Amino acid sequence: MNTLLWVLVGLAAYSAVALVLSQRGLLPSSVRIQGPFTTVHTKRGRDFIDWIATPKRFWRAWTNLGVGATLVIMTGMFLFLLVQGIAILRDPPPASSVNQPQNFLVIPGVNDFLPLSVAPEIVFGLLVGLVVHEGGHGILCRVEGIDIESMGLFLLTIIPLGAFVQPDEESQRNADRGGRTRMFAAGVTNNLFVTFVAFALLFGPIVGSIAVAPGMAVQGSYGGSPAADAGIEQGDRITAVGGVPVSNETTLDAALLDTNARTVAVELDGGESAAETEVRSVDVERSLVVAGSVAGNPANISVEDDPVAVTHVNGTAVYTRAGFAEAVGEDRYATLDTERGTVTIPIGAYLTRVAADGPLANAGAPTDPGVIVTAIDGERVVSSTELSRVLDTTDPGDAVTVELYHDGAIETHEVTLGKNPQDGSGFLGVNIFPGTSGLLLTDFGVESYPAGTYLELLGGDGGPDASGLAGQVADSPLSTVYISLVLPLASLVLGIPNFPGFTGAVFNFYSITGPLGFLGTGVFLLANVTFWMAWINLQLGLFNCIPGYPLDGGRILRTSVEAVVSRLPVSDRNRVVTTITTSIGVTMLLSLLLLVFGPTVLGG
Repeated sequence: MNTLLWVLVGLAAYSAVALVLSQRGLLPSSVRIQGPFTTVHTKRGRDFIDWIATPKRFWRAWTNLGVGATLVIMTGMFLFLLVQGIAILRDPPPASSVNQPQNFLVIPGVNDFLPLSVAPEIVFGLLVGLVVHEGGHGILCRVEGIDIESMGLFLLTIIPLGAFVQPDEESQRNADRGGRTRMFAAGVTNNLFVTFVAFALLFGPIVGSIAVAPGMAVQGSYGGSPAADAGIEQGDRITAVGGVPVSNETTLDAALLDTNARTVAVELDGGESAAETEVRSVDVERSLVVAGSVAGNPANISVEDDPVAVTHVNGTAVYTRAGFAEAVGEDRYATLDTERGTVTIPIGAYLTRVAADGPLANAGAPTDPGVIVTAIDGERVVSSTELSRVLDTTDPGDAVTVELYHDGAIETHEVTLGKNPQDGSGFLGVNIFPGTSGLLLTDFGVESYPAGTYLELLGGDGGPDASGLAGQVADSPLSTVYISLVLPLASLVLGIPNFPGFTGAVFNFYSITGPLGFLGTGVFLLANVTFWMAWINLQLGLFNCIPGYPLDGGRILRTSVEAVVSRLPVSDRNRVVTTITTSIGVTMLLSLLLLVFGPTVLGG
């Protein structure tokens, strides 16, 4: 039974027991049950809110700013959901992990994008977000003379999820329209303020106190690969290979390609199984294996669990990628002997996508997946690494001859290169599968952890491990919003693993320095708390700005429409207001349903 099913069974059991207790009058009147949700009501604390609300001019000025920001965000959310809903109806995308049922639950470890390792920080951020949101409503209630019927806690079964403030309905109706609008906008205003403060701390002194440790961070080793057999595992940092210093994945790759020795000495630092300062050395006996593959590759090899060994190329025994390239030579085709048989295939860099408006497509090249680049300006290209190396030496606007394999034949195209958005070099406008001919060939077998890229995206110095993604993000005036939204979904948006936070498993990849260095690993805790607090508060603020009842955006929409309609020469103003707000609310609901369930139901 999977985790999600256990959670659902537990929620159902709790709901059934709570319903029986409620029907028999065994629960206090202050406790109310609605399915798995529990609310505990109290009238205590109203004096405290009255005291906080004393500087009424300040709170009115504060929420007037919030009303302006909320109206802008409401308009943006309306347009975004409407456009997305129409796009899904016209051309439903295939279902992805985002559309899986467990990913609609804000439960770390169950939701694929909320890691269990930082559950306390996520729950704390959620509590802060809900408390400041509802607290804002409560303060503005008293500022605007609206009575508070009750306050309390909102729980999922027995797990606190936040606080709430319940205004008195009659008192709320009697308040003026501007006061009600400010009261509805107060929660979003506070969420956005917490987001700003949390990100200011994170991007300032906290990230400024974290640096990338030297070496290549190891995310893990492919099962059955030479590295795995040598005991290299998640949490290790590779600092040298064969006496050659290693600073990132590129330098590791270069060090391995520069030697055809079957056995290499690898220096490692740290790791979960080693002391923090321990440096150890292991000998890795290299062998050539296929650790992964793309569907439809010309060798028709799929890798499920253990890698597939490659023993000979064109009759020559091979143990390394350098030996593989040497055995292929200038030939465009090669015969591979594998443990699954012998196959002859074209050799080159496999393209998973050719952009329809990119330089290669504009030169007349085919755009269907499976194109294999075999040479650039006559220089032989055997793998994705060689294609990237050749393109790194070019500039935008350069004219090159691209030789490629497609549909059983070799063809050439004269291509004027575009500009690579990451490093400014020449660009073909393609996505490249790592390895050779759709096969992830390796003589080592480790996966790198993008420690520098994460730090760079958070505003720090990513060092040699950074990918340059932050350069694209920094061009946007809404870079903070963009980063907060995409990092937990990085595998879908940026092509790197989802950001897990600075957990114990990755401490070895970073060093502590700067203004908060005296806190030691406590800096990582602060980074996690501020990141998730900002992320969750931003999500709460944006979601509540959707112009649909009962969200704050729907309530503000009604007061705004009332203000406009009150100036129109119509007889039944209330009916006009209801028609407009209901229409917009239903449109938002349908758009949300399409966004959440459309890809699964319509896209398959």
